[in-house]
Amino acid sequence: MKVAEALASDLLSWYGKRKRSLPWRETRDPYQIWVSEIMLQQTRVETVIPYFERFMEKFPTLHHLAAAEEAEVLKAWEGLGYYSRARNLHQAVKEVEERYGGVVPDEEEELTRLPGIGPYTSGAILSIAYGKKIPAIDGNVLRVASRLFAITEDVGRGSTRRKIKELLLTIIPEEAPDQFNQALMEIGALVCLPKAPTCEECPVRHYCEGKKKGIESSLPRRKKVEKVKVEQRLTLLLYSPKGVLMRKRKESLLHGMWEFPNWLLKKGENPLPFLEKELSLLGIPLHEIPRPMGEVHHVFSHMIWQLSVFLLMLEEGDVAREDKLGDYCWVSKERYHELPVPIPFQRVYQLNDR
Repeated sequence: MKVAEALASDLLSWYGKRKRSLPWRETRDPYQIWVSEIMLQQTRVETVIPYFERFMEKFPTLHHLAAAEEAEVLKAWEGLGYYSRARNLHQAVKEVEERYGGVVPDEEEELTRLPGIGPYTSGAILSIAYGKKIPAIDGNVLRVASRLFAITEDVGRGSTRRKIKELLLTIIPEEAPDQFNQALMEIGALVCLPKAPTCEECPVRHYCEGKKKGIESSLPRRKKVEKVKVEQRLTLLLYSPKGVLMRKRKESLLHGMWEFPNWLLKKGENPLPFLEKELSLLGIPLHEIPRPMGEVHHVFSHMIWQLSVFLLMLEEGDVAREDKLGDYCWVSKERYHELPVPIPFQRVYQLNDR
C-alpha cells in the first residue's frame, strides 16, 4: 500500500471511532454545512452548537434566510460576534436565491464570488456536501499539515498555503474527501493541539515529518502579530420616561447592531466635561453628575474596548426634541429585547437592568 493510501486509511479509521457527534455532521445539505462553517470561523464548537440549532429552527432552508430582514438575522446571530459574517451570509444566500434559483453552487469559482466565502469555506462545502476532492484548510488543518509535511515557511503567506494545498491534494482519497477533510479538522481540534500536541494519540504520527525532525511543537510558523490596539470609550446609559437612548450603528464594526451613546476618549481626558459637551449637542441639559456604573472590557480580533459606563436619569422636562437626537432614538425595555445588541452593550445594559 502506498504511503498516501496508508495515511488516509489510518486517519479515516481513527475518525470513524473518535469523531464528535455534531449536528452539521448529520447532513449533506450544502446550506446547513455553509451556515455551520461560517459560524465556526473564530468560534469554539461548543459555543456554536446551540446557535446553529436555533438558527436552523428559525431559518430551516436557504429560502427562509434569504427572505428574512437583516435585523432578524442579526438578532439570531446575537452573541456569536464577528457580525460581518452574518451580514455576508445573508447577502450571499440572497444572491444564490436570485442567481442560482436557491441552489448552492457546486463549483469553486462560483462559490468564492459570493460574499464571505473564501477558499476554506468553499472547500468545506464542495468536499462535504458535494463529495469533491478539494482541501478545506482551516486553522486546525493548517497546523496539522504544517507538522505532517514539516512546513517551516510562514503559513500566513499565500505561497505557503498554496504549497500546503498541493501537498494535501496528493493524500486526499477520491472516494472519501468529505470524511478525510473532517478527520484532519478533528485531529487538529482533539490531538494536534497548538502548544502541546499529544503525538502518542495521533493515528498518523508515523507519517509525520515534523515529529521525525523533533520540530512539531514549533509549527506552524507565523510572522509575529502586531500589538492589539486598546480604545478607552466613554459609554452612557441615558434613561428618560420614553426609554433608553440608542442608535443603529453605521460603522463597519458591528454594522447594523444597536448601541448606547459612546465616544472615544483621549488618554487622560476627563470624561465629565466631555460628556456635558456631547449632551448639549443632543439638546439635553446636564443638571446632575452622571453616576459611574463600572467598566466593560471587550476583546475583538483586532482591538480591545475599555468601556467606562455612566448612568444618567432624565425627567420629562429634560427630554430633548426628537429633531435634536440625530441618529439616536428612545428605546423601550420591550423593544430593547427585540433589537440585535452586541455583547459589549448587552453587558453595559446589565449594569443597570431595570
